[in-house]
Amino acid sequence: MPANRNALIRYKTLDNCLRNRQRRWTLDDLIEKVSEALYEYEGMDKGISRRTVQADLQMMRSDKLGYFAPIIVINKKYYTYEDPSYSITNLPLSDGDLIRMNEAVEVLKQFKGFSHFAKLNEVVQKLEDHVYSTGRKSAPVIDFEKNEELKGLHFLDELYQAVIQKKVFQIQYQSFSARFPQFFTFHVWWLKEFKNRWFAAGVCDGKNNQFIMHLALDRILALSPAPEIDYRPNLAINPEEYYQDVVGVTVSKNIRPVAVKLLVKYPHAPYVATKPLHRSQKVLERTPEGILIQLCVQHNFELEKEILGFGDGMVVIGPERLRIAVRKRLQAGLQNYAETDTVLPVPDGV
Repeated sequence: MPANRNALIRYKTLDNCLRNRQRRWTLDDLIEKVSEALYEYEGMDKGISRRTVQADLQMMRSDKLGYFAPIIVINKKYYTYEDPSYSITNLPLSDGDLIRMNEAVEVLKQFKGFSHFAKLNEVVQKLEDHVYSTGRKSAPVIDFEKNEELKGLHFLDELYQAVIQKKVFQIQYQSFSARFPQFFTFHVWWLKEFKNRWFAAGVCDGKNNQFIMHLALDRILALSPAPEIDYRPNLAINPEEYYQDVVGVTVSKNIRPVAVKLLVKYPHAPYVATKPLHRSQKVLERTPEGILIQLCVQHNFELEKEILGFGDGMVVIGPERLRIAVRKRLQAGLQNYAETDTVLPVPDGV
């Protein structure tokens, strides 16, 4: 890349001139055009020296910037490109460029769930086509966790636009525990992703702005604009600070975060040590059994579920209320296995 913006302006101006074959360009003509461009874009009224433009032309011819510009001089006087289709803006991609572009394409493609990125999707498609057209199509270097079959993803666009454009929605929603759908007016404040599941966070009409609801997109049955209702904006809550004391999305204003001590047994210990369950995680002790860690979080459903996911690899040391809750869930799970052992047939080959 050019060392500074002035050099970039000079190179682009010279490129524009040399591409224009409707005119014959002498060195003095090029100096004049470059001086005009520097005055227009940078306010430089001193002009540019003959030596600088000559050096620029040599730089463009060389491989230092990767231009290899085919600049020729006709009749020892007029400058032009030998190849009429050449431009420094149409440089061939190097192997390194192709690798980086391919990786960038794979990263950008993760946003395709948001249809509001329609223009970005077009750019990504063009990039992808350009990279693949070079004959260097290869397997993705980065593979993100995603579930394209997850219900409700088609609502992402409308909900995102509702936040940006401050729109109110009438929503039909049915939680897993509800027998019938609910209908209410909702003001979306932000979108939250947890464990590859999306939630719309906001407030419902009829409740104060302090009671934030999280609507799982896969439980939304329908939504429609409610333009007759004024949008209630988020004026004081920072999402990052709002979730700082919880695992997941369930936040309670009436529960204080507590010190949660967990014994993580080997071989799970290295994974938990390198991938903390929460930003507050710290190692208190290392023992032959594993590691003793501590989190400072609220006791919520997601915390219990996270602990249960480790099965016999994690034991709650405290607080006692959490220890009892997790133990009850494990006992209920064992009871489920005991009951099904007497009912379900043993599969063939087991």
